[in-house]
Amino acid sequence: MTEAPTATGTREDGSPERLAIDTIRTLSMDAVQKANSGHPGTPMALAPVAHTLWRDYLRYDPETPDWPNRDRFVLSVGHASMLLYSLLHLAGVREIDADGKPTGAEAVSLDDIKQFRQMSSKTPGHPEYRMTTGVETTTGPLGQGCGNSVGMAIAERALAAKYNRDGFDLFDHDVYVLCGDGDMMEGVSGEAASTAGHLKLSNLCWIYDSNQISIEGSTSLAFDEDVGKRFEAYGWNVLHVDDANDTAAFARALDTFKATKDRPTFIVVKSVIGWGSPKAGSEKAHGEALGEDNVRATKKAYGWPEDAQFLVPEGVKEAFGGAIAARGKPAREAWEALFARYGEAYPEEAAQLQDLRRGKIKDGWQDAIPSFPEDAKGLASRDSGGKVLNALAPVIPALMGGAADLSPSTKTDIKGKPSFEPDNYAGQNMHFGVREHAMGSIANGMALSYLRSYTATFLVFADYMRAPIRLAAIMELPVVFVFTHDSIGVGEDGPTHQPIEHLATLRAIPGLDTIRPGDANEVAMAWKVALEHTHEPTALILSRQAIPTLDREKYASAEGLEKGAYILADAVGGEPDVILIGTGSELPMVADAHEKLTAQGIKSRVVSMPSWYLFEKQDRAYREQVLPPSVTARLAVEQGGSMGWDRYVTSDGATITMSTFGASAPLSKLQEKYGFTVDNVVKVARELIEKSKK
Repeated sequence: MTEAPTATGTREDGSPERLAIDTIRTLSMDAVQKANSGHPGTPMALAPVAHTLWRDYLRYDPETPDWPNRDRFVLSVGHASMLLYSLLHLAGVREIDADGKPTGAEAVSLDDIKQFRQMSSKTPGHPEYRMTTGVETTTGPLGQGCGNSVGMAIAERALAAKYNRDGFDLFDHDVYVLCGDGDMMEGVSGEAASTAGHLKLSNLCWIYDSNQISIEGSTSLAFDEDVGKRFEAYGWNVLHVDDANDTAAFARALDTFKATKDRPTFIVVKSVIGWGSPKAGSEKAHGEALGEDNVRATKKAYGWPEDAQFLVPEGVKEAFGGAIAARGKPAREAWEALFARYGEAYPEEAAQLQDLRRGKIKDGWQDAIPSFPEDAKGLASRDSGGKVLNALAPVIPALMGGAADLSPSTKTDIKGKPSFEPDNYAGQNMHFGVREHAMGSIANGMALSYLRSYTATFLVFADYMRAPIRLAAIMELPVVFVFTHDSIGVGEDGPTHQPIEHLATLRAIPGLDTIRPGDANEVAMAWKVALEHTHEPTALILSRQAIPTLDREKYASAEGLEKGAYILADAVGGEPDVILIGTGSELPMVADAHEKLTAQGIKSRVVSMPSWYLFEKQDRAYREQVLPPSVTARLAVEQGGSMGWDRYVTSDGATITMSTFGASAPLSKLQEKYGFTVDNVVKVARELIEKSKK
C-alpha cells in the first residue's frame, strides 16, 4: 500500500495545494461510493477551482460563518454537494444553531461525510439551507442557485447604499457561484443573468463548469450554443480558463473579477468530469458511484493509498482552513470593531441592522397598518393591498420588491421611492421585467441576505415561478408572493388569464401560507400576518375587481383572519342550519346570501376562510367551534377549482366552484354562467338543508 501522503510530502508536485485538492476528490468519491448514490464527477473535476477560490479569495471566517459581510459561495450545481461538504470540513467551519450561537461542533465532520445521503444527516444529496451550517441556499433544481445569487448581490448593493457611510463600509462583499451546463440550459439562469447584467452587479461572479456532459451523455445532444457569447450580450465580463487544473490561470481570472467595477463576471472553465477516473468525461462519472475498482484505480492515479477510505492526510485541514482563517478572521474582527464604532455614530441604523440580522422588524410597525371604513362599492383587493404596502414601507426599511413588469396592475409600487437601478442602488422598488421565474429565485436570495422581499404578478403566472415558491417554503424564507387578478374576475381577458387550479396547487405546498382575503380589512390583516411570519413564505391572492368593504360593526373583526378562518356572521337563536364558507371576492356575496336566508327564517352561519394553512394550525376545539361536526349542510363558494374543499364541506356538503376553464366575457356574465350569484348561493344552501333533514 502506498504510504499516506502528508501536507509536506513530495507526492507528484509536492505541494500542499495538490494534496488538499486530491483530498476533496477522494472524500467525494468515498462518500458517493459508500452511499452508492450521488454524483462524484463534478467534485473531482472542480476541486482545483473550488480549492483556489476558498483558500485564496473567499472572505470567510470558519469560526463565524454567519458574519454579515462574508463573501457568499453558492453551489448552484447542487448535485455536486460533496464538493461543498468537503470544503466545509477541510475549512474547519464551526456549527451554529438556529439562533446563531456556536454549538462547539464542526459544521460537517468526517462522520457526517460518511453519512452522505442518509436519513437525518447534515450531508443530504443536495445542500439544504438551515440543515447544514455554511450552506448559503438550498440548491436542487438547476438554475435556482444562479437566481438566488443575483438576489444576494442585489441585497449587498442595497444594504451598502442604505447603511454604508464615509469611513464605514459595512457591506462590500462578493457573491461567487459554481454553475454548470444544466444551469445554463435552464431558462431561469438566463432570466437572472439578464437582470444582473442590466443592474451591473460587479460584486457577482459565476464560474461556469463547461464539461459538456449531462445525464443523457454529451451536451451536444441538445445544447451547442456559445454560452460565453450569450453572456457578453447580457452585459457580463466573460473570461476563459482552458483547464480547470490550471489554478494559476483561474486565479488570474478571479483577479480580473475583483478589478472589474462595472459589470458582473462570467468565468468559463473547461473541465473533464471525473478527472483522473477511468470513467472521466463520461455521463457515468456524473450520475452514479464509480464502483470500487474504479475508485481504487483513480486513487492510484492520484498517488493515493488505494485502500484508504475517507482519508484526510495530516496537515491538510491546518493548511487549507488556516489560510482561509488567516484572511477571514482578521477581516471579521475588523468589521465587528467597525460596527461597534458605527453603532456609536449611527445608533438608529445600527439597531435596524441588528434587527435585520435577527429577522426582526422594529417594534410598533403594526401601528402603521390602515383600517378601511364600510363601503358598499369597495376596493379591489389589489388596490387595498397597495395602500397597505405603501403604509408599511416607510416604517419597514428592509421591505423591498416589485413586480414582473406589472406594478401598475398589481399596485405594488412604493410611492415616492426610487427604483433600484445601476445608478441608484438605494431604490426600494424592483423592476424584474417579464421574468417571473427569476423574480422568485432572486427574491429568495434577497431574503437570504436580510431583506424582507416581495414579488408580484398575476395569479395565473404562478406556474412560471413554482420552483422558487416551493424552495422558499423548504428554506422557511418569509418572502411575500403577491398574486393579483385572482379569478374569472379577470373577465374579458379569457381563460388563458383566469386562474382556476392555482389556488389548490399553492395550498398544496407545505409551509406556504396562501391567503385570499375577502375585503380591504382582511387584506390589511393578511399583510400583517405575512410580515409577522419569520419561517414561512406567504402567497397573497388579490382581486382585480372591486370587493365591498364589510361593515365591521355588523360583522366580526377582520382580526379573525389571523386564525385562518372565523365566524363572520352567525345564526340567531341557536345552531345554524347551514354554514356558508367564502373567500376573497366571494365573501361579500356569501354575506348577502346569509342576510337573505336570515330574512327567510333560515339560520345560517358565514365563515370567512382566507387561509387554510393558518386554520389547520388552530387546535381542534377552535376548528370545531367554527365548523361544528353536527352541521353537515355546508357550502363553500370560491371562483376557483373545487379540489381540497371536500375536507371542509365533507361528503354531505357542496361547493360553488369552477370545474372548467373560464371564458372571455364581462364578469357579470361569467358569474351568471358559473353560478356565482346571491340567488344561486341561497338556492344551493336551501337544497343542502333539505338534504340534511332527509
